[in-house]
Amino acid sequence: MVRAAIIVGAMLWAGLAMAQSDPASNITWSSYGGVPGGGRYSALDQIDRSTVSDLKQVWTHSSGHAARATELGRGASYQVTPLHVNNTLYICTPFNRVIALNPESGAEIWSFDPHGSLFKDDAVPSTCRGVSYWQAETPRPETACEKRVFKGDRDGRMFAVDADTGLACADFGIDGAVDLKVPENGGTGRIFMSSPQAILGDTVIIGGAVGDNVKADSTDGVIRALDVRTGELLWRLVLVPEHLSDVTGGADVWPPFTVDEQRNIAFVATGSPSVDVYGAGRTDPIPYANALLAIDGTTGEVLWHYQIVHHDLFDYDLPSQPILTTIQRDGAAVPAVVQITKMGTVFVFHRDTGEPLFPIEERPVPKSGIPGEMASPTQPMPSRLDPFSHQRVEEDDIFGLTFWDRNKCKESFNALRYDGMFTPASEQGTLIFPSPGGGGNWGGAAVDPTRQVLIVKGQNFANIFKLVPADPNVSDGGLFEQDTLNRFMEGTPYRIAGGRWESPFGVPCNPPPWGELTAIDLNSGDTLWRRPLGQVPFGPFGLLKSPKAWGGPVSGGPIVTGGGLIFIGGTMEGDFRAIDIDTGETLWSTPLDVPAMAVPMTYEVNGRQFIVIAAGGSALVGTPLDDKLVAFALPD
Repeated sequence: MVRAAIIVGAMLWAGLAMAQSDPASNITWSSYGGVPGGGRYSALDQIDRSTVSDLKQVWTHSSGHAARATELGRGASYQVTPLHVNNTLYICTPFNRVIALNPESGAEIWSFDPHGSLFKDDAVPSTCRGVSYWQAETPRPETACEKRVFKGDRDGRMFAVDADTGLACADFGIDGAVDLKVPENGGTGRIFMSSPQAILGDTVIIGGAVGDNVKADSTDGVIRALDVRTGELLWRLVLVPEHLSDVTGGADVWPPFTVDEQRNIAFVATGSPSVDVYGAGRTDPIPYANALLAIDGTTGEVLWHYQIVHHDLFDYDLPSQPILTTIQRDGAAVPAVVQITKMGTVFVFHRDTGEPLFPIEERPVPKSGIPGEMASPTQPMPSRLDPFSHQRVEEDDIFGLTFWDRNKCKESFNALRYDGMFTPASEQGTLIFPSPGGGGNWGGAAVDPTRQVLIVKGQNFANIFKLVPADPNVSDGGLFEQDTLNRFMEGTPYRIAGGRWESPFGVPCNPPPWGELTAIDLNSGDTLWRRPLGQVPFGPFGLLKSPKAWGGPVSGGPIVTGGGLIFIGGTMEGDFRAIDIDTGETLWSTPLDVPAMAVPMTYEVNGRQFIVIAAGGSALVGTPLDDKLVAFALPD
């Protein structure tokens, strides 16, 4: 975010430092979460409650990846959140391109394609939610790569690109790329990166995902730091204990990191061990899985950690970027880190010590009936902060459009195992609610640091997990069509057969609202308001919409501005909204050509505030796909 004009060179760097120490005064959108603290807040207030109704679309940019994906017969979801820094917008595409845009017009300044320069093989489309930016403390004039853009890909490679020219930084790794899969660069096997990396000082801190329910002994989750100039490995932290490394893997890190530059700490949210739904081979604790870690940025030492899900059997990996903020306790300002979950819970810790700032209880949860499985007897649950999404379904609550499909849902409910949240997968078939796609998921949350209000989107859906004894005589266990919830889990005696819990009409069996937006006071823990969010189009050409009170699937997430507004897309009907942060009332909305399943951002150029969001649709939920970046502003 930029307040009055773009500041370059040493002045820009000084401004960045100021912004990072005080999120309420930030002046640029320098990282995925707006500032390194990850709160997605901008102090810009030109667009406010009184002016937002005049907001108009002022430019669009298309990368061309949608047509390329169609030619290949592959879906390519466009979920990028641009950076605005160095007087430029920086984006990435599902085909690994990095593009620099003029922030006033959306015109391309340069484009970097690693598959046209560093790697000649054709790219496979995958999600890219953003890039990372670094610049030297005192950039040397006329020297290449004093400002760098970093981008990771689906094949476990990290690229460094000159932010001014779009050329590969030849001094980084080999000709501008580091292969993170190989041992000499700290790798333990194949990874892919959908989220941007974190910059802390002169290091780029990197995670990477390994995929769900693929095999028991998957790639171990690794966090590592590379020198931003050379790509040299500075430190690495393997998240699976060494004595379990040949038995299990995962505990990977796929959401963005958050860094506290003053404390030199990276805050990292980790995922579940492999495989996600069967853990009989995980005989000992894996404390860094499903945990929030505070890591020393210089050494990689874990300063403190808190495991939010024990012995995960539910695919309840921590899905979103931790948020740094300050809350009030007994008249004193307390540095806090906030972590939301797929279960719709909010955990708040003291940044320095990891002490919970709201009480957490270990509550009894259901046992597993799978031979050899040792489900945790308890799970941690906040006792003061209310959940922001639903956590239980009762038979009397079951939803249907008619008596017939409601009864079909009831038949399904009674045929499944369901003992409340944290019911493990079973051979009978288990109802998993909230689902692995529920709660806040990757779209995450935003914090207004002037109000200490958390804005978080929630999804309310259920899944069915069934463990089916696999056929040991065939390589795929007898399953020929595979996706995340239907595949043979190599190294286990089972395959998983799962999916959404829906009626024969394709409507969720659990009651609406299925998508919500909630405001929570982080000082008191009180819920200030909670509103349904989104609608589902249906009928001829999608001209009809479900009732607003039902809500709908919500991807992406919110930002908050100094104008007292929340901006959010992410809904299936394709509306982009501005919402009053105090009341939850929608003050402005506009339909987009396809739904915007991304997190928006905002910045100012020459006294004019812009709001930008990627409108690309979603291959996951079956919306139309596109590759548009859309900018809005008030009339000149």
